[in-house]
Amino acid sequence: MKSTAIRKLHVNGTTSLPKENPPLEEFYKQLPEDQDFVQPQKQLPQQGAITQNLTTSQDLEESKPEPNKLDTAVVAKKEKDTMVAEQNGLNDGADEQMLSGVEDNDKLAEKREEVKFIKGGDHQNGDAKIDIGGVNGKDKEMAFTGMTKEELMKYANDPFWVRLRWIFFIGFWAIWAAMLICAILIIVHAPKCAAPEPLPWYKRGILAKFDALEASGSDIESVKHVEASGVIYELPPALTYLVREPAVEQKIKDIVANYKKLDVNVILDVTPNYVPSNSTLFNDAKNDKSKRSAFIWKEDSKAPNNWRSLQNDSAWAEVDAGNYVLSQFGAGLYDLKMNDSIVKNEFEGVLKHLLSLGVKGFRLRNTKFFILSDNTPDEVVASEGNFGHLEYGFWTHTHSTFQEGLGDLLYEFKIFVKNISADAFLSVADDILRPDIYHTKSGEWGVDLPIYGPLVHSLSTGLSGLKLKHEFESTINEVGKNTWLQWNFAEVATAPNNNSDSSAIALFVSLLPGVPVVAVTNESLFKNVRQEVFAEIKQLRLSPSYMHGDYNVYSSDELFAYSRIKSGNPGYFVAFNPSNGVVKGEFVDAALPDKMTVYALSDNYNISGFTVKSKVQTNSLEVSPGATIILTYVPVQSG
Repeated sequence: MKSTAIRKLHVNGTTSLPKENPPLEEFYKQLPEDQDFVQPQKQLPQQGAITQNLTTSQDLEESKPEPNKLDTAVVAKKEKDTMVAEQNGLNDGADEQMLSGVEDNDKLAEKREEVKFIKGGDHQNGDAKIDIGGVNGKDKEMAFTGMTKEELMKYANDPFWVRLRWIFFIGFWAIWAAMLICAILIIVHAPKCAAPEPLPWYKRGILAKFDALEASGSDIESVKHVEASGVIYELPPALTYLVREPAVEQKIKDIVANYKKLDVNVILDVTPNYVPSNSTLFNDAKNDKSKRSAFIWKEDSKAPNNWRSLQNDSAWAEVDAGNYVLSQFGAGLYDLKMNDSIVKNEFEGVLKHLLSLGVKGFRLRNTKFFILSDNTPDEVVASEGNFGHLEYGFWTHTHSTFQEGLGDLLYEFKIFVKNISADAFLSVADDILRPDIYHTKSGEWGVDLPIYGPLVHSLSTGLSGLKLKHEFESTINEVGKNTWLQWNFAEVATAPNNNSDSSAIALFVSLLPGVPVVAVTNESLFKNVRQEVFAEIKQLRLSPSYMHGDYNVYSSDELFAYSRIKSGNPGYFVAFNPSNGVVKGEFVDAALPDKMTVYALSDNYNISGFTVKSKVQTNSLEVSPGATIILTYVPVQSG
């Protein structure tokens, strides 16, 4: 880039005479040596003053024939050597040769530079400024080099810039700190992911069943042995509406007190749907017709219909001449209409009093008989069964059992209980047989923990794994996959043809969705199960995979196998062999790993190489006859 030189020229002269222009030789001597100016061969004419701008396009055209004019003094670097030679007297006519052609003139025009005399300085004394630049504007724009360090340092301590720098510095860190504080506050105050609530106590552990209304020392030891979370005692039907009697009340208090120190809750089996002849309800109805709505009371000369009692007698009892009362449960026992307001109020009073004594759960008996109607047509003959016409099983009993509205009535009792004690529950003590009747009109279950299906009986008598699987799946389809059932072993004893060890059945049902109910008697199915087995079952039932996980049933002809798994927790795989021989299960599933770890074995598992914590192949799992194995594994992540 060519630089522009500015020079002041001092011209001699007087005030009386006009100033003369200095000779060009002197002018060129005063120019810097780094400029590409060449002194012309001849001097410029002395007429007139030098124009202010000699580089207009019109002057260039007029000056071409006159090589000795001023504009020829500005030539491109290409002609420098030639012009210097002319100054030394060595010009041999090459300048005319160079300027002869149009093409050469165009080239010169591209190389010409511009000289400007700029007003400024002390022009009265002959001072002048000269601006030297390119004609075509190629060098007009100067390169921007920014401010130098010295120029910047002038502002380093300027109060305005110092204050501005501090403002930006403090502002940056203040904003950064505010963002950090906001992030912490968001983390602290953001809604937490609620941990799954643990199962209520009546779903977590085994329930131990006793018959008598008295807690003996042996009962307490048996409860410790099976690691039960609740105990079930039978309240005699005759005492159902006499719980306020001091003697009955004291018995219940003693039972509750004996188990309170063990953190075991008390459940009562209650039979509320009939009363004896000496009950207050019956005597009040006998003396006051307005209270007879609690019973099916008919004034007639003979039995109102062909209904039969459970004892295969007539279901009608003549309490007075021409007065018949429904009595399906034996002589001197009269059926109550549980849907009647008088009976409902009386029974709710019983439940409330028992809750105040410390009872935490109720299992109701005979629930299918709860709703009765004053409309009592004859029953029709049942299509199944080999019974005589005087026997109870000969008739359908469609008008005295499973009446519409049963689910809503039971739900009303359940909500009444839970409103008094949130951790209490109300269930049934018998197989419900028809799950649809036990739902409310809105589709909810009328009770907690229903009892349904033949699986428990089949386990105790012995069936193939495939049939057990079908029975289980049929049961779950009927009650719904999320329904928690009672697996009622309390009334089941070991059958003669059962090949399974009791510990095998105990381990097998431990992870099914439901609660095992076991009788703690000498005739119990689980009488010989070791305490260590029950301790393992307790730990399994407290695991997240059991309490909140899903279950899947796996196909096998001879084995009944299922898994329990919750995301982020170890899974459990249970396999039961009800057959008489060793069975190898070939379980291949995308969710199962190739190998699993043995967690527990039933007492009769006798295959060598299978010990607790050992690894086994999933696709070649051998199970002893009548035995159960529980494996644990890490779920395989899909994708």
